[in-house]
Amino acid sequence: MLRFRSLGSGSTGNATLVEATGGGGRITRLLIDCGFALRHLDARLARAGLAACDLDAVFVTHEHGDHIGCARALSQREGLPVWMSEGTWLATGGHDYEGRIRFARDGLGIELGDLALRPFTVPHDAREPLQLVCSDGARRVGILTDLGHATPYVLAQLAGLDALLLECNHDSDLLANSAYPPFLKHRVGGNYGHLSNVAAAAIARAVHHGGLKHVVAAHLSEQNNRPDIVKRLLADALGATEEDMLAADAANGSPWLDA
Repeated sequence: MLRFRSLGSGSTGNATLVEATGGGGRITRLLIDCGFALRHLDARLARAGLAACDLDAVFVTHEHGDHIGCARALSQREGLPVWMSEGTWLATGGHDYEGRIRFARDGLGIELGDLALRPFTVPHDAREPLQLVCSDGARRVGILTDLGHATPYVLAQLAGLDALLLECNHDSDLLANSAYPPFLKHRVGGNYGHLSNVAAAAIARAVHHGGLKHVVAAHLSEQNNRPDIVKRLLADALGATEEDMLAADAANGSPWLDA
């Protein structure tokens, strides 16, 4: 069985749990990003019924603070291996993590207990950002946040998913009329920034198929987006109702969902 849960998603912090249950009830748990202070991450894990000692590894998608957060402190305290690209590692100072750093590369599979991980590169303003598809051999869940646009390569990685956590960062009109300075509007809305709602809906439409059970909106901007806008656009893209749509929020993330 494969399931996932956002522990919180937004510009103030991001973290996602992916859990695979294998033979004999063995459970493998991966934390994807940990963009919170350590004590806050502990509290979010507790709300999910877990503790940091229940984790098997951490995967950091890129070096921005709302994603890497307490990765080093968590690794030191719990003795956890941390996967990230070499570019991300260099961008954060090249710390040795006491020998627990592991380098991930675009397209190179990673075996972690009963989880198979497939990192893939995305266009984002970071040194070597990677997003991820996780599988237990039968089901696949994709994590896609922090990219400015979807390349054909990105869409190919998302083919045949059973579930997708998808960035829906901003409404373009709200962003244009926001109090953000021009340089920040350009960064967020640019090809190496963050996905607009319309761009995210186009991705959802492109990867939709009969076996796609969940598309969870993530990384919504508190200033430049609204869940009702996101749900309406995703529902239209997926041929679903707005009531069927889920949006992970900054405070609580999402419930556990089976892939």
